[in-house]
Amino acid sequence: PVRPEDYNWSKAYPAHFDEDGTPKNSDRLVEFADIGCGYGVIFLWFQVGLSPIFPDKLMLGMEIRLKVEEFVNKRIQTMRLQNSSKQVNEAGSYQNISAIRMNAMKFGPNFFQKGQLSKLFFLFPDPHFKKRKHKARIITSSLLGEYAYILRPSGLVYTVTDVKDLHEWMVKHLDEHPLFVRLTDAELEFDPCVPCVMQDTEEGKKVARNSGDKYLAVYRRIEDDPTKQWSGFAPIISGGIYAGKNAQGMSSDKDQDQDQNEKA
Repeated sequence: PVRPEDYNWSKAYPAHFDEDGTPKNSDRLVEFADIGCGYGVIFLWFQVGLSPIFPDKLMLGMEIRLKVEEFVNKRIQTMRLQNSSKQVNEAGSYQNISAIRMNAMKFGPNFFQKGQLSKLFFLFPDPHFKKRKHKARIITSSLLGEYAYILRPSGLVYTVTDVKDLHEWMVKHLDEHPLFVRLTDAELEFDPCVPCVMQDTEEGKKVARNSGDKYLAVYRRIEDDPTKQWSGFAPIISGGIYAGKNAQGMSSDKDQDQDQNEKA
């Protein structure tokens, strides 16, 4: 869509949107997004995953591969039918989850309004080992600007990988970004999402079976610093330091001629 408000979410969440795309609850928008969700999102959402824990939050998996997106949505439809007796917002109804095929690295702001999301998940992303492919990694300086745009203040970014080099890369870029601050272990202790992202994805289970390492880093989106926002060009003040200068801060031709005459 050209704008987030142009997208019709009724196919993804038929229990929450009318056929014309109008929300049945005016404040009901997607809040959780899994970037590059893959097949593993099934384990993350189902059973004791995020969907039953947050039944009132709309969750979206974004996947660029068509076959993966189709498989995930077929599984979601099956789970909805098997639990059709449950209320829409009841845990285990699975009316709050869906997946769409899209390139989140290019079109995230086309789907989400500024500050719409409360949680972003980057779980076992492609490490792109070759140096020339590092620019294709899901976490970069430029992409973090887009993620900060669609994530609300106090929203959280969850990153998990079994590749230490990628973990260090993501931590480095998030640490350097002015709108993100890393959460401490104490802050994460009671976060119900942490055990889910570490243990309930397909990749997470595979790493555990192979006795591999998993690296977690969670960051909070902080408030924009109003003192760093551009406030326009400095005014031209008569008699002040800008006197006799044009909008680019250069002396006018008349003043330059006068200076030359005085020197002569």
